Amino acid sequence: MSKRIEDYALLGDLHTAALVGRDGSVDWLCLPRFDSPACFAALLGDEGHGRWLLAPAAGGTCTSWRYREDSLVLESEWRTDAGTVRVLDFMPPRGEAADVVRIVEGVSGRVRMRTELRLRFDYGHILPWVRHDDGDLRAVAGPDAVWLRTPVVLEPQGQQHQAEFEVAAGERVPFVLTYAPSHQPRPRQAEAERALAETEAFWRGWLAHCSYRGEWQSEVRSSLVLLKALTYAPTGGIVAAATTSLPEQLGGPRNWDYRFSWLRDATFTLQALLGGGYTKEAKAWRDWLLRAVAGDPADLQIMYAVDGTRRLTEYTVDWLPGYAGSSPVRVGNAAAGQFQLDVWGETIDGLYQARQAGLDSDEDAWAVQRVLLDFLEGHWQDDDSSLWEVRGPRRPFVHSKVMAWAGVDRAVRSVEQDGLDGPLERWRALRQQIHDEVCTRGYDADRRTFTQSYGSQGLDASLLLIPRVGFLGWDDERVVGTVEAVGRELMHEGFLQRYDPSADGGVDGLPGTEGAFLACTFWYADALHGTGRTDEARQVFERLLALRNDLGILSEEYDPTSGRQLGNVPQAFSHVGLVNTALRLSS
Repeated sequence: MSKRIEDYALLGDLHTAALVGRDGSVDWLCLPRFDSPACFAALLGDEGHGRWLLAPAAGGTCTSWRYREDSLVLESEWRTDAGTVRVLDFMPPRGEAADVVRIVEGVSGRVRMRTELRLRFDYGHILPWVRHDDGDLRAVAGPDAVWLRTPVVLEPQGQQHQAEFEVAAGERVPFVLTYAPSHQPRPRQAEAERALAETEAFWRGWLAHCSYRGEWQSEVRSSLVLLKALTYAPTGGIVAAATTSLPEQLGGPRNWDYRFSWLRDATFTLQALLGGGYTKEAKAWRDWLLRAVAGDPADLQIMYAVDGTRRLTEYTVDWLPGYAGSSPVRVGNAAAGQFQLDVWGETIDGLYQARQAGLDSDEDAWAVQRVLLDFLEGHWQDDDSSLWEVRGPRRPFVHSKVMAWAGVDRAVRSVEQDGLDGPLERWRALRQQIHDEVCTRGYDADRRTFTQSYGSQGLDASLLLIPRVGFLGWDDERVVGTVEAVGRELMHEGFLQRYDPSADGGVDGLPGTEGAFLACTFWYADALHGTGRTDEARQVFERLLALRNDLGILSEEYDPTSGRQLGNVPQAFSHVGLVNTALRLSS
């Protein structure tokens, strides 16, 4: 039986991430980077697909776990009849190689521990050749090699290596798992105790720069750490989540790979990073954005790999049964090839926001915006697949048109406010033309709300962003009516759905349903606050905070009926929403 999604902790080294469960099992790890094939894939199958267990031999789940203060060092504690034992799990910031370090610490009594190592490369598909190498275990399969260094002697048992050992009060037993390409020399492995001190110092030093001083400081700081952990340090790109194919409906087919960087996240992410005082990270994200979108604007994609790679071919991993039987398991993302109009506006807006925030100027930034705007000018009337990446027919989605307006509006402001060059009058006229069309064709006067697409009967949570991007004011009756309608029709037991999948004949072209989308519920809290319903906004925000596991982690969605988190985890969009809503409510 699959562990709950909220029963996982994140470890990370700013290149990749691992998920470790309350039972002491590392069930997900991709090496050497976020979107590499997993060598532990039990998360999407069972222990036979790869995992690394380290826990008391008697089994069970830890009685308490937490991140050590201001760090991403996980501290799990088991209280057993024989005594108490603690396990420290972490990934040191990447040096010569990728390391996962686990330290067993005896707290009281004498506890018998068990470790089981099942390495399975290529998402649980390839059984490696394992042998002893100068006292350590070495596993090799094709391009991949892993070493395990520990004073504990692991012996082969079936298709895994395992050992039992005892730890007494005051004793510490280290395990260091190190990865390198198999054709390269064996890398220098981390020394466990030194790596622990360096890892704690790194995270505490990073959090010391946090400038957020509003309410919910602990929650905001925790989310900022998770956003940092989802950052690919070499490029500044931020992945949407550390996992693939965690389902939006248990047992359903809505399972997607989120280990890539989405352009539309740019503005929201910049706001969160800058709001926390992280100008360096914001600039790195802006620079990644500029590199990713360079080239022909007609070839702009909605997402890229963390290094800017464009080809994200989607395929199914048929040997994995999926989390809780949710199949198919997908690698890559076919939505990268979709036309999503809003991305042009989002990118222009993100670069505009970066300039307004005072990030170092880049000569190419305005040139890129000009080229993107030229494309937008000729294609804003085209139907698209929307920000929700629906796999049904293209439609004239209202949010997409609003973001086209936002892109043109930011260009107008750049000329008016910043003295940049451009055809001001032509852009002003275009801005007005888009605004008039959206207000005429995208607004249902009888229902007092904007609609998901022109002529649609459905609603969409993205309509809550209309005032946020400046299209209309918060006090406009059309905005107030839209906020009320979205809350009335898309709210499910206190949390907001993105849209009704069954509306308009099944707008997304997919079977099944999904949970409440957490980022949208944060938007709803923002909208309540913007329309003067601040007490209600705070209630919604507190309700969202209560969904976090005891490590502060949020996934993509939530099922109010079962009370379980759904979707990929940790979800950057959810944590960005948390930070930005806290900023609004605190101001």
